[in-house]
Amino acid sequence: MQTAVSAATILSRFPSTHQTLRQVRTRVHLQQVLRPLSSKVKAVNHQPSVVTLKNAFRVRLEDERAKALQGGGEKRVAKQHAKGKLTARERLSLLLDEGTFRESDMLKTHRCTDFGMQKEVYPGDGVVTGWGTIDGRPVYVFSQDFTVFGGSLSETHAQKICKVMEKAMQSGVPVIGLNDSGGARIQEGVDSLGGYAEVFQRNVLASGVVPQISLVLGPCAGGAVYSPAMTDFIFMVRRTSYMFVTGPDVVKTVTQEAISQEELGGADTHTSMSGVAHCAFDNELEAIRATRLLLGYLPLNSRQKPPSVQTADSRYRQEACLRYLCPDDPNHPYEMREVVKKVVDEGEVFEIMPAFAQNIFTGFARMEGHPVAVIANNPAHLAGCLDIDSSVKAARFVRFADAFNLPILTFVDVPGFLPGVDQEHSGIIRNGAKLLFAYAEATVPKVTVITRKAYGGAYDVMSSKHLRGDANFAWPGAEIAVMGPKGAVEIIFRGKDVEANTLEYTERFANPMVAAARGYIDEVIDPAMTRQHLCEELEVLRNKSVENPPRKHSNVPL
Repeated sequence: MQTAVSAATILSRFPSTHQTLRQVRTRVHLQQVLRPLSSKVKAVNHQPSVVTLKNAFRVRLEDERAKALQGGGEKRVAKQHAKGKLTARERLSLLLDEGTFRESDMLKTHRCTDFGMQKEVYPGDGVVTGWGTIDGRPVYVFSQDFTVFGGSLSETHAQKICKVMEKAMQSGVPVIGLNDSGGARIQEGVDSLGGYAEVFQRNVLASGVVPQISLVLGPCAGGAVYSPAMTDFIFMVRRTSYMFVTGPDVVKTVTQEAISQEELGGADTHTSMSGVAHCAFDNELEAIRATRLLLGYLPLNSRQKPPSVQTADSRYRQEACLRYLCPDDPNHPYEMREVVKKVVDEGEVFEIMPAFAQNIFTGFARMEGHPVAVIANNPAHLAGCLDIDSSVKAARFVRFADAFNLPILTFVDVPGFLPGVDQEHSGIIRNGAKLLFAYAEATVPKVTVITRKAYGGAYDVMSSKHLRGDANFAWPGAEIAVMGPKGAVEIIFRGKDVEANTLEYTERFANPMVAAARGYIDEVIDPAMTRQHLCEELEVLRNKSVENPPRKHSNVPL
């Protein structure tokens, strides 16, 4: 008969088994206790260290920088090149001395979240800004990147431009802007418009403080045009750059006029018709090279004098051809550019607005290595008359020269202001007064040579002794009078004995003797020795100091 046996009895017969179960229970208990601790240890072991985080940031930083250098990407860059245009960075590499560019705000991005903009973020936000040197002299620059949002201006895009402009004013350094933009970034609305206004304000504050140069190398439309318009010089490229307030499509809708971009706002249009731009070039390389050359004539700011260079061209160089280059016959035209080139250093001039208002020449040159601003009537066009366009062109140039301490050299051969109903109705009085005002207000050295005619009010306007001209010379064939002999005789003698009286009037008045006798002309000089006289006067006037009466600002007859 079998009896019941307890579990304890059974276990007691197998001590190893009993011991094993006890160990199992203990192990299970320990596992239950230690499992959470093990998880915590593993989490600690997998958490990145500070060193790991910093290394990861360095990788990310390099990635962002590489992304900024790529602009809008390879496809958009290729499309830019296909149009014959360089990228923003390529342009800066050509403009600045090699290896001198120091970029700022490379990683700055827009903050717009409307219309899914948060999904499209590019470091730099479509404009490359910073500073570098040109021929060893510092300049601040900004270059819009059309491969990023079409170069459109956002709030942060504008902030980057404003920053370099403010630094330029604080440092007394020129600003060069390379414009290639589709306009305001529509997705940002009024923030973009506000950005434009911020840039405009700084254009105004920098005016007359540091030189401002604009290169329009692509589209520049709508409100965007007003920033370049307020700078000192605008260079454009044919067939790739455009400026207009309203484009061809809007013009056609409103006025039913069909016109192309090039005809409406291309480089040739603005350099020959509107006078908005100063020079046009066939490609970007030429425009950039010209910018470097131009800067060589200009001081860094309004407190400095222009940079001088060494020259082997002697002040005593005589040009006998000047005795014959200007015809004695006052009705016979000649090219005043040739006169200017015979007088200045090495015959080199940098002409400003050569295709606009060609009846007056404006440009930079050097005399004994020192930059000068040259203004000259050109008898080869409209007989050298002053009209609305030439008055405005010359007035702006005179004011720039005065603002940046460039001596003004004036060659005069002017029969007067251009007569005509169109000129009168379009405001020749107001516009002619701009040139008069500019010369009268200028305090830099002013040296003038009358080569032939100087008639009527135009004589007064063209840097005469009465407008604080420092040195006023005349060639022997100069005629300084109220008007030409024939017109004067017809009025004085009422048409009687015109030929005889004309000869008498010519002998008495159609020469510089009367003006010289009254001190309005300092000396009648041999044309061949013009260079020597001008160099001597410019040297003695180098430290000239004249101040206008204290005032808030003058009121130019705009």
